[in-house]
Amino acid sequence: MFGSCFAPGRNGWASLDNTAEVPRRMHPRCRPGRIQGNVAPDHALPPTFVKTESCMRKQSLRLLAGASILATGIGWAYLHPLAWLNAMVPRTGHTRFSQLAYGADPRQGIDVYVPTANPTARRPMVVFFYGGSWQGGLRADYRFVGQALSSRGMVVAIPDYRVFPQVAFPGFMEDAAAAVRWARDHAAVYGADPDRLFLAGHSAGAQIALLLATDRSWLARAGLPSHALAGVIGLAGPYDFLPLRDSTLERIFPASQRTASQPIDFVRGGEPPILLGVGMRDDIVDPGNTERMAARLRTHGDAVQVRRYPRLTHEMMVGSLATPLIALKRLIPVGPVLDDVTDFVDAH
Repeated sequence: MFGSCFAPGRNGWASLDNTAEVPRRMHPRCRPGRIQGNVAPDHALPPTFVKTESCMRKQSLRLLAGASILATGIGWAYLHPLAWLNAMVPRTGHTRFSQLAYGADPRQGIDVYVPTANPTARRPMVVFFYGGSWQGGLRADYRFVGQALSSRGMVVAIPDYRVFPQVAFPGFMEDAAAAVRWARDHAAVYGADPDRLFLAGHSAGAQIALLLATDRSWLARAGLPSHALAGVIGLAGPYDFLPLRDSTLERIFPASQRTASQPIDFVRGGEPPILLGVGMRDDIVDPGNTERMAARLRTHGDAVQVRRYPRLTHEMMVGSLATPLIALKRLIPVGPVLDDVTDFVDAH
């Protein structure tokens, strides 16, 4: 459904998971084998892996599909979930500026969402990085995020970035830093305060956002000062996921660069305020990533808030930002993620 940190393994799709736990509440035909360490051992993709991935996604979206039938008629239920969400989000209340670019590569585009109410206000700007296992994703698919955050008074920038196999780490970090620089340079053009610049991300995008905040060399290389960020929001992110035991992830994070990929290893103190959100039913990224990251930040005296959502899966950590799903919260498990993000931004 949404960007996820799936990695191919022996029996289907393994996760960035240190718990060696069989995913919960999954149909037996969808259930991968027991995962040891972070991800499944290095094996070629089985011929059934597409069926396994599809089955997992169908199960996580069963309630969403039922809710769509009840709320909007049966026709909507046949759309892809992201298409359904984006078709349902209001087109009023914000202006979307697309076809913008922070670089020359086709994957270096960026969309900006600006609230239409109170146009003279100096608003916070949030740069949101979507997930997709560092292998995919499109900014247009996350219109529901731009609409949701802009409805709370934020200017929202959603960039694309180069992904594997076009680049490996640190290529997508270079793009992310350049996108943040572009957002800060253009904040005033869109009515935002460049001194209230926030980063946010889900799944692989959360790893990108937190690494930008902790490894200060990235913003420095982009020409940004160390105090450029007012805050950072990570939703269901992998922050401490070595060692790797999957051939695809080993190619995404080459051995010579691997130790530079872990946000937890760069915490030194003096990081901007951080909000970490985690779904306790996340079977894709081990919630322990969030707990360990929060503990490391606290050890160094950093301001960190952790929000735990007992009913939320990995996908619904970002799905809970969507206003169409919030409207159906009596029918499907939706957490107060949007409220918590809004409160965090408003407080900083």
